This record gives sequence, C-alpha cells and structure tokens, in this order.
Amino acid sequence: MNTRKTMMAIAASIIAVSASSYAADDHEGHNHGKKTGAAHQDEAKPMQGGVVAVAQDIQYELVAKPTSLELYVSDHGKPVEVKNASATVTLLSASGKEEAKLAPVGGNKLAVAGDFKVGAGTKAMAVVTMPGQSAINVRFALK
Repeated sequence: MNTRKTMMAIAASIIAVSASSYAADDHEGHNHGKKTGAAHQDEAKPMQGGVVAVAQDIQYELVAKPTSLELYVSDHGKPVEVKNASATVTLLSASGKEEAKLAPVGGNKLAVAGDFKVGAGTKAMAVVTMPGQSAINVRFALK
C-alpha cells in the first residue's frame, strides 16, 4: 500500500471513530440503583420545547427554530450557569451543512439569531466548552 493510501486509511479510521464516539458517561458520586448511565437519556424531558441529549451526565436541550438556535444546559434538572461558556452548533440536513456560534444570553442559555434550515430529520452536533473544562460533543436529531 503506498503512503497516500495509508494516510487516507488512517484519516478515515480517525474520522469514523470520532464521529461515532459519544462523551463519556461517568456516574461517580451519585447512585442510580439498577439504572445504567443510558437511563438518563430516556428520562431526559424537554423543558423548553426542544430536543434533549445527555453527555457526561449533563442535559442539553436544543431549541432549533428557523430564526434562532437556543441551547439550555442543566444538571439533574438544575440549571447550569453558562456565563463564560461557548458553543458551536453544526446542522446537517439534505440541503447542506450550516454552522453557528452560540453565546451566553443569561442563566443556562446560549443562543444565536439567524436563518437556519431546521426541518425534521436534521442532525445537529453541538461542541460545548465550559470554563476550565474540555469541550463536550453533544448530538441531536431534530423532530
């Protein structure tokens, strides 16, 4: 195999692994009884009318509208202050790819105004960075 093919194979492998990996779900410090970490995802209910995903035991709710994107962050139902946080949301739909940078707007909400294609079936990935922490990838499927 020549060098170019080898490099392409390595790059494809890295992309495949990173695209399919989800944030670790470590449950140290609290008890779920017989429930597994995946139980959080099933129990997560939207509070703002959006879609919910759980990563690293934190709940993220994405409210995607044609004129705005809003991301709410909570920990076991309690709002998480996002004053110095940042997020980038990538929307993937049949009509293409869009990227938006969200900024804190108060409390546990990050948001951005714009013109977005957010129909049913659109996939979204948020990269959320909280102060002093590594970035967290959160995946959503819009309904």
